[in-house]
Amino acid sequence: MKMTNDIIEYLDFLFPNPQCELVYNKDYELLLAVMLSAQTTDKRVNQVTNILFKKYPDLNSLSQAAIDDIIEIIKPIGTFQRKAVYLKEIARHLLEEKNGIVPNDRNYLESLPGVGRKTVNVVLSNLYDEDCIAVDTHVSRVSKRLKLAYLKDDVNVIEKKLTKKFPKEKLGRLHHQMVLFGRYYCKASNPLCKDCQLKKYCREYKKQ
Repeated sequence: MKMTNDIIEYLDFLFPNPQCELVYNKDYELLLAVMLSAQTTDKRVNQVTNILFKKYPDLNSLSQAAIDDIIEIIKPIGTFQRKAVYLKEIARHLLEEKNGIVPNDRNYLESLPGVGRKTVNVVLSNLYDEDCIAVDTHVSRVSKRLKLAYLKDDVNVIEKKLTKKFPKEKLGRLHHQMVLFGRYYCKASNPLCKDCQLKKYCREYKKQ
């Protein structure tokens, strides 16, 4: 389909080497960082995990950390009290059940506290090169503006539609590209429509 090919070509032009902007050095750090990123920015998550992962450099120390201390560190991000509990619980589960390894197991990962489908898609795509696309606020906004999804569609419906419309092997890459496109170009307010090569497909541009 011409539209999807145009989208792939333009995003490849803008982001030839798309990367996850969350900073992590260990597999479990990515899982925890993505969980923390709900309702906040990657930049803010990186600020708190830089402190958190230095103070608690392994799952064992994190699982035994005082909850008040974790709360103090991650206070700059949203719903920090709940997320502090999730951090300790995820660390404990991974240690007790998986020897500290983040497994390539969707059902298990989705059973962890605070971990949903979007988080698992990001983790499996980045750690195991699984062909899946995570739908966050940026991917959702871009998909709706480019008429890849209806305005009423929820994240699960959008994920299914994108999975059908785009080649399976491009989904992981496409996720990073759509996130970056939504973050820096197709922004929630004041999107940079003027020079965008996809504006002919865009609901937002037609409204303007």
